[in-house]
Amino acid sequence: QVQVVESGGGLVQAGGSVRLSCAASGSILIINDMGWYRQATGKQRELVAVITRRGGTNYADSVKGRFTISRDNARNTVYLQMNSLKPEDTAVYYCDVDSLPVYGSRSIYWGQGTQVTVSS
Repeated sequence: QVQVVESGGGLVQAGGSVRLSCAASGSILIINDMGWYRQATGKQRELVAVITRRGGTNYADSVKGRFTISRDNARNTVYLQMNSLKPEDTAVYYCDVDSLPVYGSRSIYWGQGTQVTVSS
């Protein structure tokens, strides 16, 4: 079983910065892609950024140039550095981990989410 836990959310003023962290733990054989999604109230969950095991990245157009995704493979952790935040970035941010556990099949594991609120 794989557990995924996000941290680092909170309340920030527009123009400010926040860094989110997401750590995967458990009986993990390998972690492939790691990503961040967000879901604002009344909207569908959307991809924010994704990073491959080798460090390749992809971003939503709305966050390009402002957000940076990175990972530490030794710690099974992915980060999301969010700069120049806007009120429209307000959402619950979720981490997803594409992992192959020691016992079982390759699956996508989700964290519980962390709230980021940007005030104007």
